[in-house]
Parts: sequence; C-alpha cells; structure tokens
Amino acid sequence: MLIIPVKEGENIDRALKRFKRKFDRTGTMRRLRSKQQFTKPSVERRAEIQKAQYIQSLRDKEEI
Repeated sequence: MLIIPVKEGENIDRALKRFKRKFDRTGTMRRLRSKQQFTKPSVERRAEIQKAQYIQSLRDKEEI
C-alpha cells in the first residue's frame, strides 16, 4: 500500500503527481499487463537479447 503524506497547504495535484510517480516505480501495472497473456520462455529470452543489443549499440554510438 502506497502512503503519500500531504503536507500542509500542498496542492492536491502535486500530491497526486507524487503518487503516480511512486506507483509507476513499483512496476505493478507492468507486472499485471505482462501476466495477461503467456509468452514462451524462448520468446522472452529473444526479446531480452534484442534489448541488450539495442542498448549496447546506443552505448557504442555514444563512445564515438
């Protein structure tokens, strides 16, 4: 359960924004969406490798 203390005189929009940011960082929605359908382990592994290759290519471009 997320608890967001609202300070005295603080705007409710700012507190709501803090709540949303904290909720995003927990990764709850990502986990729920990923569990909605089954993906084979081989497909998950392939996606993981592709992501790693993409990140590595970005880092290689950054070095040049």
